[in-house]
Amino acid sequence: MANSVTQEYMQIPAVTRAYTTACVLTTAAVQLEFITPFQLYFNPELILKKYQVWRLITNFLFFGPLGFSFLFNMIFLYRYCRMLEEGSFRGRTADFVYMFLFGGVLMTLFGLFANLFFLGQAFTIMLVYVWSRRNPYVRMNFFGLLNFQAPFLPWVLMGFSLLLGNSIVIDLLGIAVGHIYYFLEDVFPNQPGGRKLLATPGIFRVLFDMPQEDPNYTPLPEDQSGISRNGQGPDDAGQGQNDEDLQGEEN
Repeated sequence: MANSVTQEYMQIPAVTRAYTTACVLTTAAVQLEFITPFQLYFNPELILKKYQVWRLITNFLFFGPLGFSFLFNMIFLYRYCRMLEEGSFRGRTADFVYMFLFGGVLMTLFGLFANLFFLGQAFTIMLVYVWSRRNPYVRMNFFGLLNFQAPFLPWVLMGFSLLLGNSIVIDLLGIAVGHIYYFLEDVFPNQPGGRKLLATPGIFRVLFDMPQEDPNYTPLPEDQSGISRNGQGPDDAGQGQNDEDLQGEEN
């Protein structure tokens, strides 16, 4: 049982696994009173004057105490972060990490003027927005009550937050940053006279991308006995959407 759980956990893409784990562990630490939210929230004055630079990261990791809101955010964060990493960012881990950095920096700059304390929900909405724009023809179903196409999903979530009595400023921030990234990455480079502005730094590719196989590599031929010409045995390693339900099931 433990091995099965471990295997399932390790099959989660690396960036999604790291971020969701950090969020869960941060919430658990608060629940167990090892730390308090006051040590985590975004405070420019404490960052600049007290050098509490960890707040630049921890404000993206705390989604509130255990409860419906936390579970709701975790489900959406895990689901759409993973679908992005396994979809349009498949094999492009460096580009995915760079999107995280770009979104985080932009939200932090906006947070300076909007007096926001925690930006994790905005970051989740950004991921949802980018996924929805890259999958415009996917049909969605919101708790069996509302059917719509994927690009409307961020707005539906914002409306849901409004119904729950929450401020929509954080949702609007996530949508705005998501749109800026989508425009710069997917729209502007394809316009007449446009060009790619978000070039992933080479150091990111060195750190996060797996080395690719040489396309010019040709394996040594094998004779009928199955022994390669270098005298070693052959390599026996094998090589080997329609509607979606927002409750976690795909139809």
